[in-house]
Amino acid sequence: MGSKNDKRKELTLESHPQITIFSDWCKSCGICVAFCPKEVLSMDENSRVFAKAPEKCIACHMCEIRCPDFAINVEEARPVADSREEKQ
Repeated sequence: MGSKNDKRKELTLESHPQITIFSDWCKSCGICVAFCPKEVLSMDENSRVFAKAPEKCIACHMCEIRCPDFAINVEEARPVADSREEKQ
C-alpha cells in the first residue's frame, strides 16, 4: 500500500449552534426556557428571553418548535473549510 500525495482541506464544525431570538416577537411566556433540556435560555430582569449559555446548545430545536410566536431560530453548527492544507 503506497501513500498518496494530495492536498486536503480539513472540515471543522462551528463552535456551537447559532441561536437568534427576535425580541420584538417574544411575548415573554417562558415556554422556551422551560423546555430547553440544557438550560441554555433564561429570562432577564425585564422578562425577556436571552441565551445565557449558548455553548451548551445541542440544537434540539425544542425552543424553536415550542415558541408560539416563532421568535426563536436555531441554526445547527455547520462544517466550515479550514484554510490549512495538509500534505502527505
